[in-house]
Amino acid sequence: MSLSHEQRKIPSSLHFISSPSPVGAEGSTRRFLAVGDRRMAGTASVERVKDRATGLDKFVLREARGSSVEVYLYGGQVTFWKNNFGHQLLFVSNKATFKPPKAIRGGIQICFPQLGSHGALEQHGFARNQYWSVDESPPPFPVATSNCHIDLILKSSQEDLKIWPHSYEFRLRVALSPRGDLILTSRIKNVSSDGKPFQFTFAYHTYFSVSDISEVRVEGLETLDYLDNLQSKNRCTEQGDAVVFESEVDKIYLSAPPKIVIIDHEKKRTLVLRKEGLPDVVVWNPWDKKAKAMPDFGDDEYKNMLCVGAAAIEKPITLKPGKEWLGTQEISAVPSSYSSGQLDPEVIRRMHTI
Repeated sequence: MSLSHEQRKIPSSLHFISSPSPVGAEGSTRRFLAVGDRRMAGTASVERVKDRATGLDKFVLREARGSSVEVYLYGGQVTFWKNNFGHQLLFVSNKATFKPPKAIRGGIQICFPQLGSHGALEQHGFARNQYWSVDESPPPFPVATSNCHIDLILKSSQEDLKIWPHSYEFRLRVALSPRGDLILTSRIKNVSSDGKPFQFTFAYHTYFSVSDISEVRVEGLETLDYLDNLQSKNRCTEQGDAVVFESEVDKIYLSAPPKIVIIDHEKKRTLVLRKEGLPDVVVWNPWDKKAKAMPDFGDDEYKNMLCVGAAAIEKPITLKPGKEWLGTQEISAVPSSYSSGQLDPEVIRRMHTI
C-alpha cells in the first residue's frame, strides 16, 4: 500500500494503525489511515484480504463517506465499486470464474497490450490473466489523485517475452475520491535495452451494472465513426442522437470526446465517464445468443450489464525506449432527470465544489 507522492514521507501526525479485521479471510489485517493517535472510523482505509470464496488476494479501499472498491492482484482487476449512496455500480457475472488463468468476467478488465482480436495475441492481451504486485515505491504521479488508493505494477516476464518480445513496466493506480468517484490511471513504460520502440493497444473494459439494457442510452457518441466488430470491423457512422440497445453491440467509437454519459432511466442514474490519453470508446453487450454461448456468463445477464470503456485502438500507442504513456479513466455516478435524461445541474455544481 502506498500514499500519494506528496505524502510518501509520512509526517509524524499521519500513520497507519493495524488491528484485527473480521472482513475477508480469518487472520487478515485491516490498515486504517489515521490522524495523530485518534483512530477514525470515518476516515479512508486500504485493506489487504484473502477472499474466502476464491482464495485470491484483493485490496478493499474505503472512503470516509461510504464508497468502496475491491481490487484483485490477479489481473489488477477492479470487481466492485460502491458509491456514497450504497449502490453497486459494476457488474460481475454470477458465473464468473475466479480461477487463473481464466479472466474474471466483469468489473474492469485491463486489456494490454491488445484489445479483442486487434493483433496477434490472445483475446484482450495478457495483463488481465496475470498476477500483479504491489508497487511499494511508485515514482511521482504527474496528475493529482486521491489519498485513498492502491498502486500495482506488472513487469514483463520470460513468458511474456516469448509471445510479445518487448520489455515494459505497467503501473496501475486505483483510487477513490472523497465523493466516491473511481479513478484508474495506467502508466506504461518502455524499458527495453535494444533501442527499439514498441506498439500496443489498450482498454479499460468496464462492465457497468444497469437495471434493464433496453432502458439505457449512451450519450456523447453521436455522429462519431466506429468500427463494427460484428461486420468485420467495417467503419460506420453513428446516426442516432444517442446509442440505444435492441440487439448485440460490439463497437469501437473513434476519437470520442473526453466525457461520455450512460443514462439508466429506470434507476434514474447517470454514470459519467471521463478519459484522458485514450481517444476511443468500446461499447459491448453480447445479447441473448452470445450470452448463452459463454460458459462464464448467465443466459439472461446481458439484460443487466453494459460495457463502456475508454480505449486506444484505432491508432496504436508507440513508445520509444525510456518513454512512458499515461491513460486515465474516471467514473462518477449522479442522479439524472428521468424525463429529459439530462444531468441534474445542481448535483454537478455540488460535485465540483466539494
